[in-house]
Amino acid sequence: MAGARAAAAASSARSAASSGNPPPQEPGLGELLEEFSRTQYRAKECSGTGGSKVERIEKRCLELFGRDYCFSVIPNMNGDICGHYPRHIVFLEYESSEKEKDTFESTVQVSKLQDLIHRSKMARCRGRFVCPVILFKGKHICRSATLAGWGELYGRSGYNYFFSGGADDAWADVEDVTEEDCAVRSGDTHLFDKVRGYDIKLLRYLSVKYICDLMVENKKVKFGMNVTSSEKVDKAQRYADFTLLSIPYPGCEFFKEYKDRDYMAEGLIFNWKQDYVDAPLSIPDFLTHSLNIDWSQYQSWDLVQQTQNYLKLLLSLVNSDDDSGLLVHCISGWDRTPLFISLLRLSLWADGLIHTSLKPAEILYLTVAYDWFLFGHMLVDRLSKGEEIFFFCFNFLKHITSEEFSALKTQRRKSLPARDAGFTLEDICMLRRKDRGSTTSLGSDFSLVMESSPGAAGTGPSRSADSGSLEEEPLILSTECPLEPATTLRGPLAFPPGAGGSQVFQLLILKPF
Repeated sequence: MAGARAAAAASSARSAASSGNPPPQEPGLGELLEEFSRTQYRAKECSGTGGSKVERIEKRCLELFGRDYCFSVIPNMNGDICGHYPRHIVFLEYESSEKEKDTFESTVQVSKLQDLIHRSKMARCRGRFVCPVILFKGKHICRSATLAGWGELYGRSGYNYFFSGGADDAWADVEDVTEEDCAVRSGDTHLFDKVRGYDIKLLRYLSVKYICDLMVENKKVKFGMNVTSSEKVDKAQRYADFTLLSIPYPGCEFFKEYKDRDYMAEGLIFNWKQDYVDAPLSIPDFLTHSLNIDWSQYQSWDLVQQTQNYLKLLLSLVNSDDDSGLLVHCISGWDRTPLFISLLRLSLWADGLIHTSLKPAEILYLTVAYDWFLFGHMLVDRLSKGEEIFFFCFNFLKHITSEEFSALKTQRRKSLPARDAGFTLEDICMLRRKDRGSTTSLGSDFSLVMESSPGAAGTGPSRSADSGSLEEEPLILSTECPLEPATTLRGPLAFPPGAGGSQVFQLLILKPF
């Protein structure tokens, strides 16, 4: 679909208003979290559900993207490309004003992009192909799963059964893979040459140079079979032209320990001596000099320091002077990957570098809906197991408040308008755990502090809504907001120079009462 048509879809609410029909109320974060905590998103199961909550969430994401970008939509209506990618996959083309959206033609060959996606999807685990999700300085920041191994290429149905506990609707036949290909044995690289060749073509089309692999394994092994692989151990070195970074990061299972420690990430260190952990940290020297980090000590870092240092690395890559894009992936691409994609989106937004027209509540909605929910994060399953990586993502924001996490290279605030001087946490959406001693977080009661008008304080009326959490405890929507005064923001909503206090990144923070 052309970018102009996508922009038209994103502005449907405005069109409805101009025709005399009041637009429907915009879906709020409460509705989003209620749906998210009820079920995992699957594109096929959402088909034909006009007017549903999911459809409202999807339309809201398109509208928010359309505020600042001209974009095209890659259709995935029945999960034909990937069963747990959005039905409307957004390809951001360029930043534009309202006027530019109506007058400029799309320069992206969307048909070529779609063709490469269809041809390459078999190369990666669960068909979760390389997908661009953030546009920054003309560079595409992408996400995906890791490379598929023999176990997946030759037995997708069985793989999904023992790897995820059930069948997967993400697989589809690919014309370019013939029966002759499937007869190839492990001694022949013909099939890998073909599917990974298309994957490489897609990466090059998106100008991706840097590939950041978060896996702690070289290959994922289940029941003695290599079910996934990774670029860093591709025997034919097909990915040698890319800059590969192995930055091992604990999987979602580790976040059970985070929950059991009452959500204290400080002092929580991953056990790197476990048998399955065989991927060491590996970063080219030329990328590390400017960061002033002793990478040799990575196994001694706690969860906070590790996440901070990895985020600094990713920000330095996307903020480099070249025009190269970035791919971030873990194994399936729906736990660790959205963690860092979400942190990148929020940090760049806070600097006023992307999504510049979005308010705090809107950027929070967009990253929760698009980066987590619509890309298949299994919140229900993770909550039932106590693997609260989703909670950690937003609670972690309090650890990246300093200037060292800013992508701005010049003195901040001189070229950015101070649109809301003195903007405090009263005006920011936050998720808050109900009591400090609880170890249930999003798995039990939590309150959602709604965006209030500037200067509003005190207690407002509250209403209840049913929660879809496995513990069957209610989702509470409240306007109660006991907040710290005069906390400033890093980014477009920060105090102007000289207003007092340093500009910091205190937004959307999940804090215990």
